[in-house]
Amino acid sequence: MTEPNLQISLIQSEVKWHDSAANLASFAEQIARLENPGHLIMLPETFASGFTQEPAKAAEAMDGPAVNFMREQSRLTGAAITGSLAIADRGHYFNRMLFVADGEVLASYDKKHLFTLAGEHKRYAAGSERVIVDYLGWHICLQVCYDLRFPVFSRCRNDYDLLLYVANWPMPRAHAWSTLLRGRAIENLCYTVGVNRTGFDGNNWEYAGGSAAVDYLGHDIVDLGTEPSSTTVTISLADQNAFRDKFRFLDDADDFVLLDGERQEKTALRGAG
Repeated sequence: MTEPNLQISLIQSEVKWHDSAANLASFAEQIARLENPGHLIMLPETFASGFTQEPAKAAEAMDGPAVNFMREQSRLTGAAITGSLAIADRGHYFNRMLFVADGEVLASYDKKHLFTLAGEHKRYAAGSERVIVDYLGWHICLQVCYDLRFPVFSRCRNDYDLLLYVANWPMPRAHAWSTLLRGRAIENLCYTVGVNRTGFDGNNWEYAGGSAAVDYLGHDIVDLGTEPSSTTVTISLADQNAFRDKFRFLDDADDFVLLDGERQEKTALRGAG
């Protein structure tokens, strides 16, 4: 069954450094305070630990406390819940975005574009597959933070209706976050929702919030500003589909094929000759 009007709750919050228990308690309180959690609750990137480059201290398994917290909250609220965690799996660490509903993990997406400026690529394994979740008849593309800078990977091929970003995006680059979030909505003709954190992390980086829901024209539905806040928005699949049917810009998009890193490197070397 398709839910024509999807309600999404955005929770923009501070995240305590390497203190999963405190963070889970805080987010549980914030979720409980929602007047209407709607169909989907969004938490920031690495919401249990902060954007840590010490995964050995912060990562958990897929049956760990933060994953179980998401399962429990989805059962208590009746809403799906999404956000990313530092996850230990198969001998590697991943920055993994989970999509949980009815107490079950429906999908997981491992962050593809690791933030080399902070050395994330040295500590975490990169994902390779784009993940689209089918939930209540909506096709939802999952993305994490730095992925926002790479439009080819997230380009809609008439295969999704909603684009989600969870982030720990720092204040010095807040303008890029704001601009790119709206750019992704415009170029993909789709609702785009990004949830960022606030406050300072353990490395004294400040986070500016700016969590927002943007429509398929790039117009703001809501922008949460710079302080901790939460809200619930409603988006209409019928409105978006009507616009896409009238303005068929996606039909004119360039065809492309994403190559893996090894093939890209070989192609670049041949071209350099």
